[in-house]
Amino acid sequence: MASTTQHPLRLVSIGFFLGVLCSFLMSCAWSGMSHPGGHWGALTRRAYDSSVAADAGGVLKFGNPGPVHDLLERQQYVASYDRRNRIAHWVGEHLTEESLKAGENVDRDKSSFKEDGSIPTMFRALLKDYTGSGYDRGHMAPAADALASQDAMDETFLLTNMAPQVGIGFNRHYWAYLEGFVRDLTKNYTDVYVYTGPLFIPKRISSDNEYFDIEQDDVSASSKPTYHIEYPLLGAVPNVAVPTHFYKIVLVSSTGSDYLLAAFVLPNQSIKSDTPLTDFEVELSSVERLSGLQFFENLDRQSLGKLCEQNSCRLR
Repeated sequence: MASTTQHPLRLVSIGFFLGVLCSFLMSCAWSGMSHPGGHWGALTRRAYDSSVAADAGGVLKFGNPGPVHDLLERQQYVASYDRRNRIAHWVGEHLTEESLKAGENVDRDKSSFKEDGSIPTMFRALLKDYTGSGYDRGHMAPAADALASQDAMDETFLLTNMAPQVGIGFNRHYWAYLEGFVRDLTKNYTDVYVYTGPLFIPKRISSDNEYFDIEQDDVSASSKPTYHIEYPLLGAVPNVAVPTHFYKIVLVSSTGSDYLLAAFVLPNQSIKSDTPLTDFEVELSSVERLSGLQFFENLDRQSLGKLCEQNSCRLR
């Protein structure tokens, strides 16, 4: 048997090395994940921490129940998947003129909608959920943003990148025009960052169509609930939630330091094509309050300019 006695200096060196390694790994876990397009947010499920568990009676030693937000890194986009609603919390992209150049033989017709095998079966959106539902499988990261390769295009057809959208007047029209507007921004700005995702906005109980004004801050006190959230679920066994609205947040820059921002919230319904896009412009904080998310937290929010003041924000 080999001797287990080691020199004290060697033990110190090994301990120091392990300490540095652990610190590095922990800093990676807590500060977020890197991506060729930039920083896309922090890891969303914490590892078991025995010191915390001891304070809580040790319950977490049997496992952390979540919630688990699957962080899906694709060639063209990154997504945080919501296992409860079977759609993404958000999908993020970094667009440039170069990234939008079409690769050889890339063809949308070669792509097909697919269930995402990286998601556990019990939390997975299914193709049959959408069949006969009356809703389109609406891309969060558009297929037209992923022209670099066929693989990148194919990844945009995974159901983790989809959410149920009204087809006529929205997904196939106004929403598509908005996607084109975002791509066109790369002609005037070197970097375009975009987040897209669903919202579930409360509706006044006494009205079929009056949604809560998300820009409203001061709400009068009421002894009874005046709003509720109502939305369909797709699937013979209810599975995929249908958002009431969708947001698209756009951050652009040509210098890498001066940024312009615009946030839009659109209802999941047919929209007249001549409706000004600025009708749907909102404060970023309004999207954050409703979604529970925080965007661009590493930037000085007070320094962000308004995109639609320098760009007409007109759809073509």
